[in-house]
Amino acid sequence: MVLRGTVLRAEHSGTREFYIVRRGWLYSSMLLFDGNRQILSMHLPGEFAGEVGLPWDKAPFTITAASDTVVCVIDKGALRGLFERQPRIGALLLTLAQIERVTLADRLASIGRTSAKSRVAALIVDVLRRLRAGGEAADGGIALPLTQEEIGDATGLTAVHVNRMMRQLGEDGLIARSNGRLRVIDEARLAGIANHIDRYAGLDLGWLPPAAR
Repeated sequence: MVLRGTVLRAEHSGTREFYIVRRGWLYSSMLLFDGNRQILSMHLPGEFAGEVGLPWDKAPFTITAASDTVVCVIDKGALRGLFERQPRIGALLLTLAQIERVTLADRLASIGRTSAKSRVAALIVDVLRRLRAGGEAADGGIALPLTQEEIGDATGLTAVHVNRMMRQLGEDGLIARSNGRLRVIDEARLAGIANHIDRYAGLDLGWLPPAAR
């Protein structure tokens, strides 16, 4: 068990391992020269965290527990043998890396070229659909462990602005918040405001090598 707020791996530290999130949320962030923090990505149950640091001996990002979290730690040195025995797994990791790359480009476009309301909506829709894809029954509401400051660090907004946008989304009948949970009322409208593109839809996996027997 990793407690909320724990730094699993600090920026510029060694990168001998990466993680699979078993339960809870992590996020990757980087510290800017002016002292501000930019949260780059969330890591939800069933997803990898820290694998983007595999090519380097020093971590490019800090990985922090956004909630009490359970992770599986994998030594990157074990990957060579795994890829030799199971090339399909290596190709799947490459595919996931490209999905994450494009998703990060979507977030860059959102932060740079959309309204504050759209940015917050985009974060909510992205989290909702990824949790659902991971098997979580998210339609009845999700526990959102992020503080308004953390949402601000992920969307380029102040905590005050995040609070205002969350309240506006509620007044518009798009979301509801109660007892630390968030429920999406009108997902189609929210996704439209967010300019959300489902990058997991229509994946072409036919080119991958077959599973080894």
